[in-house]
Amino acid sequence: MFKLMPERKSGLLFLVLFFICFSTPALLYAETTVLMLGDSLTEGTGVEKTKAYPYLVEQKLKAQGFLAIKVINAGVSGSTTASALSRLTWYLRDRPDILLLALGANDGLRGLPTLQIKHNLAETIELALSKGIRVVLAGMKMPPNYGEDYTLKYEKVFLELAKEYGILFIPFLLEGVAGDPKLNLPDGIHPNERGHQIISELVYKTLVKVVNAPPSR
Repeated sequence: MFKLMPERKSGLLFLVLFFICFSTPALLYAETTVLMLGDSLTEGTGVEKTKAYPYLVEQKLKAQGFLAIKVINAGVSGSTTASALSRLTWYLRDRPDILLLALGANDGLRGLPTLQIKHNLAETIELALSKGIRVVLAGMKMPPNYGEDYTLKYEKVFLELAKEYGILFIPFLLEGVAGDPKLNLPDGIHPNERGHQIISELVYKTLVKVVNAPPSR
């Protein structure tokens, strides 16, 4: 029987390992932790945790070969951007690689000053970037009954932050969901299971670009 020489065996083993490492995203970017910092929209108010968009996004990523990815649902109902910095600081113990920042909806509904909203989000983004965490910012929009002046200033907050910090941006987290009774719970605010499915697809399409990016630390 033909036997490989030791040198040929080692060379073949190297080629096999090289192919595995550079053809499988799950191995190349193993143990990637995604922190989704948000409010009730992220928490999944009114639906089971396994039906909320953070869990659905995790499953979509795993289906694409990112088997070691971990998504932390850090959504807290009623939270505003004022708590963003302290909450991120607390979650640093989990060593997140990616931050999906999805806060600001409750600020807008309360009519809080847009400059304060921007300041709070900017501080949070800066902390994340200083720790080598890749950031995806999810924007929000307000209903027209809040007045044209406020709604425009509010929407610009997210766009300006994305440009200033050069981070990936989802213009409207509820795109295709907001205002549709078929995709929301009876309260007209929180997405139902179908609504979360649409959100998960939107978030996934942006997030997968960051997951594929080389770690910055």
